[in-house]
Amino acid sequence: MAETASPLKHFVLAKKAITVIFDQLLEFVTEGSYFIEATYRNSELDRVATEDDLAEMQRYKNKLSVIGEVLSRRHMKVAFFGRTSSGKSSVINAMLWDKVLPSGIGHTTNCLLSVEGTDGDKAYLMTEGSDEKKSVKTVNQLAHALHMDKDLKAGSLVHVFWPKAKCALLRDDLVLVDSPGTDVTTELDSWIDKFCLDADVFVLVANSESTLMNTEKQFFHKVNERLSKPNIFILNNRWDASASEPEYMEDVRRQHTERCLHFLVEELKVVGPLEARNRIFFVSAKEVLSARMHKAQGMPEGGGALAEGFRARLQEFQNFEQIFEECISQSAVKTKFEQHTIRAKQILDTVQDIMDSINVAAAEKRVYSMEEREDHIDRLDFIRNQMNLLTLDVKKKIREVTEEVANKVSCAMTDEICRLSVLVDEFCSEFHPTPSVLKVYKNELNKHIEDGMGRNLADRCTNEVNTSMIQSQQEIIENLKPLLPAGVQNKLHTLIPCKKFDLSYDLNCHKLCSDFQEDIVFRFSLGWSSLVHRFLGPTNAQRVLLGLSEPIFQLPRSLASTPTAPNNPATPDNASQEEFMVTLITGLASLTSRTSMGIIVVGGVVWKTVGWKLISVSLSMYGALYLYERLTWTNRAKERAFKQQFVNYATEKLQMIVSFTSANCSHQVQQEMATTFARLCQQVDITQRHLEEEIARFSKEIEQLEEIQNNSKLLRNKAVRLKNELENFTKQFLHSSSEEAS
Repeated sequence: MAETASPLKHFVLAKKAITVIFDQLLEFVTEGSYFIEATYRNSELDRVATEDDLAEMQRYKNKLSVIGEVLSRRHMKVAFFGRTSSGKSSVINAMLWDKVLPSGIGHTTNCLLSVEGTDGDKAYLMTEGSDEKKSVKTVNQLAHALHMDKDLKAGSLVHVFWPKAKCALLRDDLVLVDSPGTDVTTELDSWIDKFCLDADVFVLVANSESTLMNTEKQFFHKVNERLSKPNIFILNNRWDASASEPEYMEDVRRQHTERCLHFLVEELKVVGPLEARNRIFFVSAKEVLSARMHKAQGMPEGGGALAEGFRARLQEFQNFEQIFEECISQSAVKTKFEQHTIRAKQILDTVQDIMDSINVAAAEKRVYSMEEREDHIDRLDFIRNQMNLLTLDVKKKIREVTEEVANKVSCAMTDEICRLSVLVDEFCSEFHPTPSVLKVYKNELNKHIEDGMGRNLADRCTNEVNTSMIQSQQEIIENLKPLLPAGVQNKLHTLIPCKKFDLSYDLNCHKLCSDFQEDIVFRFSLGWSSLVHRFLGPTNAQRVLLGLSEPIFQLPRSLASTPTAPNNPATPDNASQEEFMVTLITGLASLTSRTSMGIIVVGGVVWKTVGWKLISVSLSMYGALYLYERLTWTNRAKERAFKQQFVNYATEKLQMIVSFTSANCSHQVQQEMATTFARLCQQVDITQRHLEEEIARFSKEIEQLEEIQNNSKLLRNKAVRLKNELENFTKQFLHSSSEEAS
């Protein structure tokens, strides 16, 4: 058998090309589906990809999977119909160059047979509804298997798989369907619906020894009703019989041709008059099969008893095969692949639109995110700069307020110390010079002074301090308020309430005056010690009095041993005038106390000078005054003396802690204002952290959107490339088929 370039290769190449394209398309849509799903499921990227986009891509993915499976099973299909024993099986065998199907006397086809190639080296058949592969080695075995299967009916389909290595025609995805005679069944409608709707070419095998019958015409009328202009060939078989009557051959041929033309052009209207002449052939399938089998065996084609005109009939059969192969190849490519190509273009257009919409949405959102990020960065920089400036201002303001508070408290406390005697005089409690009563009295007096001074200081300072501090706090809040979000600004009065602030004046009088020692022993106002106290003061008087007490504990000295002047007297150059007077009086007192003779001499001199009457009167008055003072030295007088001594002592001690107390109060104010500022700073820090988090989120979102844009562009470019491949497929296979058909 000669190897020639069969037109059927056109279909094979087209199928291979469209299969590759659809595999790429399925991979592309799957990738796009994953991309859209990831974009849609990303909660941070709202409204970039929609649920409808995802559902659309999923539908396309499923649709393309189905189309891919359909394309893998696509093949060219030719169906042979005609009356019983018209030679349908012989025509198929002749086309296959081998006896594949049973034919001849006693081998009438009783069911539909589908012949297709298999890559294996063994033939087998499969019946409808069964997966069993029944081995078939010869035509006789096939005929026997078909005859023995009692379940096979006229409407049953048997698949015969014949090795492609034995039949070249089966290598090009061609399926040939043989059928029972149209005159022996009433199931024409079911045949058409089950086995003919996907057929690319129909071959009517007619018996040239008779005319077209109504059963044959009726069948093809039904086919024409279900299919739009089916491709129909009419083979007038057994034309070798005309060789016995050569004088009538042309007339018979013309009559058959006219009837066939009328049937195709006028009745079915499937082709025009010119094209119809290329659909009518006069052949002898039996002769062709015999000649081809001889040739396959290395014998001459014309060997054996062949009727006259064999070469012409063989050539016409070959013409039929050529036109048939061109027709079925072009028709199959168009019918099997054109709609899928159109559908693929529509899918790519839709996917391209989806990618464009995602790209646009991502671009818009990216621009918005970049603008928002820039706004947040500017806002963060503004807050940081303002915080630096406001921190300096607030520190200065706190320092001014604390200094003002310190001055106010210092002045107020100084005034209260000056009024301490009034506060002490207001104190009333049981007084008695006994130590236990005095201890209780001191404790209550200390508490009275601490409470009273604290109350007076609060009355004088607290309101002013509160007013100043609240005003300063409000000023700080108003300055920081613009740095906070609107929601925080509205809740700022609850987050940082400006409550009344009470200063704590911790005087601690009990500890401060714990070492106070009262002196409520009676002392005559004109007594020696009183006079010394009055003229020299308490400290120097103590030194003088301590000096006078020494002779009491010493033995009396003789007059000769009494010094006339103090040893090593101090000079004005080495001591102050006060110290000089103390030394002088002490020396005089020491002199008089040690010399009784001196007393007698002095008394005599005085007696001589003033007289005894004046001395008596003076002594009487001195005694009366002493008696008066002694009688008036009651507990009340002692209490007055105690209070006066306490006032003097407490005044000195309180003056020592004025600066400490004022500093303590200013520190309290500083702490309160610093706490308020710290709370505000905390809110500002929260705002800054939120801005930083938003900036980081926008940066991440921008990166994701850039990636989405890049991926959508890549997928869109893939869609464009696939569309170009489909256009090339259309130009190469579909348009070329249309041009050749026209």
